[in-house]
Amino acid sequence: MPTVAIVYFSGTGHTHLMAQAIAEGASKVEGTTVEVLRIVGEQIVNGRWKDDATIEKLNNADAIVFGSPTYMGGVAAQLKAFIDAASGIWFKHGWKDKIAAGFTHSSSPSGDKQGTLLYLATNAAQHGMIWVNVGDLSSFLFGKDDGINRLGSFLGVMGQSQLDMSGKEAEIDAGDRLTSERFGQRIAEITKRWVR
Repeated sequence: MPTVAIVYFSGTGHTHLMAQAIAEGASKVEGTTVEVLRIVGEQIVNGRWKDDATIEKLNNADAIVFGSPTYMGGVAAQLKAFIDAASGIWFKHGWKDKIAAGFTHSSSPSGDKQGTLLYLATNAAQHGMIWVNVGDLSSFLFGKDDGINRLGSFLGVMGQSQLDMSGKEAEIDAGDRLTSERFGQRIAEITKRWVR
């Protein structure tokens, strides 16, 4: 039975909604267990991230999906602190040959989100993981309006929402949600094939 772990930071809730949609998609694959692991500020003490329970769940997972909002063209500091803390696992190649994937969100249509995905893919490559791409063409190429891969990202899923300073609850575009869900299902299907 494959396990997909989604580890992410979300500042305003948009990345959290994407993580939930990925989890829902992965859960559609029979026999898949999904762990949703949100990085929070309380896990960081004196600039260092630490949470042994989260690390144990990631060590036991067959796939790890990394997620972060894109801040100033890169991953959020909170996720970077987590990644730095996992360097001991890297040294032992503890995540080698696990399936990996990534997702990000920003308020700008570009926001240099590609930089965040490249960082996440590079981190996975350094761990010796096997990266899964989106696998969906942009529906706009075919004149469809379902919003699947509406931002045309292939390395990982990108989401975008208008900047809202009113304090209302986070929402994501229906196409970004659908793309995230399909991505989760793809990751789980590939993981299931890989662990066989």
